[in-house]
Amino acid sequence: MAATSVVVLDRGNNTTCTINLHGATVVSWRVNNQEQLFVSKQAIFDGKKAIRGGIPFVFPQFGPWSFGPQHGFGRIIRWNIEKAPERLASGDVEAIFSLMDSDFSRSMWNFQFRLTYRLILREKELHFNIAVFNPSKDLTFSFNMLLHTYFKVPDVRRCQITGLQGCTFVDKTRDGAVYQETRDVVTINEWTDRIYQNTSQEHIITNVVSGRKMRIQKYNFPDTVIWNPWLDRAKDMSDFGDDEYPNMVCVEAGHVSSPVILLPGTAFEASQILQVM
Repeated sequence: MAATSVVVLDRGNNTTCTINLHGATVVSWRVNNQEQLFVSKQAIFDGKKAIRGGIPFVFPQFGPWSFGPQHGFGRIIRWNIEKAPERLASGDVEAIFSLMDSDFSRSMWNFQFRLTYRLILREKELHFNIAVFNPSKDLTFSFNMLLHTYFKVPDVRRCQITGLQGCTFVDKTRDGAVYQETRDVVTINEWTDRIYQNTSQEHIITNVVSGRKMRIQKYNFPDTVIWNPWLDRAKDMSDFGDDEYPNMVCVEAGHVSSPVILLPGTAFEASQILQVM
């Protein structure tokens, strides 16, 4: 790894955000010195494997991929610092990261692209603004994208997640069967791996760190993935502690149940705001 592998946004008052350039993975977000994100104690930081926890960046594929690694190459490739952390007039701090096609990416996915990832750290909020540009004159490409956010929680069984009622979901724990969510709040008491479709633009998760609530607001991310490996699958992962599953929940904003189709010379934009309430 080169000298700088981590970038820190520091807003003061013990409010910080740390990004590992490997995958542009947000590995820490502290608000008043309280960590909001889960990273496994057994996460591997070898510059090769995806980091287990924080917010890995899934692109251009969600799930298994015949041309390359599961969830694509975005989370296992080193990103560039487009703009080093800078304090804005508001007191907030922003940084911009970017990714372009390379020999490595083209070996799996033979397209030109440019991706910018802008993070803004506010007092109790973290903003994510993403743009994917297709610079080609004649080639259209399609992709999936997902922010694989691992929230830290005291006990996942006590969390409730809003904004999913009435949505259809693909249940990957039941061979991809499709169901409709009837509950006004979703709770987790077992291995859960679901792709909810056409979800609300806002989710609230109750009982995160210190019993508080987390608000997720998303734009141009029509899907929400809910994941917790529970005990048996935690044991199967070498980079995840057997006893860690009660302390995390993944609520992931994405565009995964159908691909984004990007015409030559056009851009796709999406965003997410996380807010500690």
